[in-house]
Amino acid sequence: MAAVVLVHGLYHRPEHFARVAERLRTAGTEVVVPELHRGSLPADTAVVQAVIDSLPEPPIVLGHSYGGSVITGLRGVGHLVYLAAFVPDVGESAAGLGGASPQLQDAINAETDGSTSLHPNMAAHTLYGDCPEPLVAWAVGLLRAQAPGCGRGIPERHSWKHALSTYVVCAQDRAITPVLQRKMAGGSAERVEAVPAVRGMTAGTAPATA
Repeated sequence: MAAVVLVHGLYHRPEHFARVAERLRTAGTEVVVPELHRGSLPADTAVVQAVIDSLPEPPIVLGHSYGGSVITGLRGVGHLVYLAAFVPDVGESAAGLGGASPQLQDAINAETDGSTSLHPNMAAHTLYGDCPEPLVAWAVGLLRAQAPGCGRGIPERHSWKHALSTYVVCAQDRAITPVLQRKMAGGSAERVEAVPAVRGMTAGTAPATA
């Protein structure tokens, strides 16, 4: 059985996928959740590529939000799953595709060192608005500051042109608009699924397609 690699988005950590990873492991699937935040899209992509290169067969790789830009630049992937994620084409970046929604932009705080963070209350509503309160508090508590420039990174290759791909549209998303998700899915994915969710797996709740 192919392993599963889960790639988180900006401001998030591997721990945000903890419940999903636990469910998959309980079902007998090997799961790896790399840590991003390496300072740039090429550096984040290299970290995930090293994981893929260490596996015995091409894995299923899921990218969430900015994680879509990361998985787009990979090689040796068996199946790509974009979860409310950016799918850059040649010369494109997440920021160039439309980036964060106005609601998410309002939640972003500029820090003195050039990084950005998310205002906790606004992040709770924007990212986890359909989650139970204890889960929201847990997820918001894990959020971390983000180095500048990652969202403007342009992938060096485009794996969705060479591997099977599925796009999971979160139809109530407040961070990447469903309209933009469907537009990106239409140009890249063999299969498109829609779930009535705000942010899909981010806070630990998995759509059935995962």
